[in-house]
Amino acid sequence: MTEVLARAWIALISTTAGWSAAARARLAGLIGDALWLLVRPRRRVTLANLRACFPQMSEQERRALGRRLFRNIARSVLDHSVLWRGSREAVERLVRVEGIEHVLDAANRPLILLAPHFVGLDAGGLRVNTLVRGVSIYAKQSNAAWDAQLLAGRRRFNNPVLLPRRGAAELKEVLRAMKAGLPFYYLPDMDNGPVNSIFVPFFGVPAATIPMVSRLARLNGAKVVMSVTEMTDDGYVLRFAAPWGNFPGASVEEDTERMNREIERWVLRLPDQYLWTHKRFKTRPPGTPPFY
Repeated sequence: MTEVLARAWIALISTTAGWSAAARARLAGLIGDALWLLVRPRRRVTLANLRACFPQMSEQERRALGRRLFRNIARSVLDHSVLWRGSREAVERLVRVEGIEHVLDAANRPLILLAPHFVGLDAGGLRVNTLVRGVSIYAKQSNAAWDAQLLAGRRRFNNPVLLPRRGAAELKEVLRAMKAGLPFYYLPDMDNGPVNSIFVPFFGVPAATIPMVSRLARLNGAKVVMSVTEMTDDGYVLRFAAPWGNFPGASVEEDTERMNREIERWVLRLPDQYLWTHKRFKTRPPGTPPFY
């Protein structure tokens, strides 16, 4: 995306700030259908992921799910207008919260808010910042205008600590922030390459996964709370689940497998809201053919 196109896209998104959720959803349906037809590389990645993770589905079912996902992605992008321009009250109306007691109960103790890649991820992340000041790691975007806008939006409330992803280099900074009492809003389900990753199953497919959750829990005794933001007809619901019991377990590998199983439970609940557009299986075990 060029700088000019990015700025035009940001301007288009911003114009919908005063629209109703239904109006944004109608426009998102048109945009999502167009993206499904035109953005062929991401459509291929989506279908490859769905074939691997849902072999029991027919191809027609996978395509229907993928099309719904692209509509949901488009709607989540348009909803950034409220996240970027809306008042605190508007953001609170857009993103309701359930289970906040699980966050408050962990006061004065290190806390990991585990936030998998669902379409409501940014909405949930910003809503967390209206509740507590936290720390998170972000991936720098290749387009400078888009990157600057996303960062400005994420910093609107409570001045969160946002660390650019640098492999394992940010672990010390995360530990320092957590020691200071900041919950860690962590996105655990990206393929960041073979360095520092281990292979554990995700829907039965070996997936390169950073075992940071297990390592942090072993280093500082952090509680782990799943923090999933579900897109609803009129907005979002940020759900904090009860902290995991018996964690960490016997080994880093077992802990990381458990993490993926917990993510799978939510994916099965919200299959057309999980970001299948990411190359989750890009890194393969030695001797295994490329996935994409």
